[in-house]
Amino acid sequence: MFADLLRRLTAPEPDTLPEPDARLALAALLVRVARSDGDYAPEEVARIDRILMKRHLLSETGAVQLRHEAEALEAEAPDTVRFTRAIKDAVSLEDRVSVIEALWSVVLADGIRDEDEDGLLRLLANLLGISDRDSNLARQRVEAG
Repeated sequence: MFADLLRRLTAPEPDTLPEPDARLALAALLVRVARSDGDYAPEEVARIDRILMKRHLLSETGAVQLRHEAEALEAEAPDTVRFTRAIKDAVSLEDRVSVIEALWSVVLADGIRDEDEDGLLRLLANLLGISDRDSNLARQRVEAG
């Protein structure tokens, strides 16, 4: 089902992904972050659904369907770098800051800030071209909001 997208993500010189694939790559990255601490908590699942509904103007059913596709893609995808490259190529810098906010929102959804999640978010911010300072500010906005 995801063979074409995986092939494009793993190509030596991947093309910019079309919007539906970039949306799926972002959703898969949200799932990867939620799973990074070994506990894919219901609060994280619900937060991912809300993010997808808001970000892509989806119904609840549409968001759940996209998340299910993202869960399958995330399980098959070889590495996080490919997702971030696809997102970085498809999303403006300003929108990438909102991606980091969304990722922090998922990390903080279960009320536990795990060391593995922190490390992954530092890596993701760097791969997305977001400074540590801007990532920390994004986290603070999520915590305050």
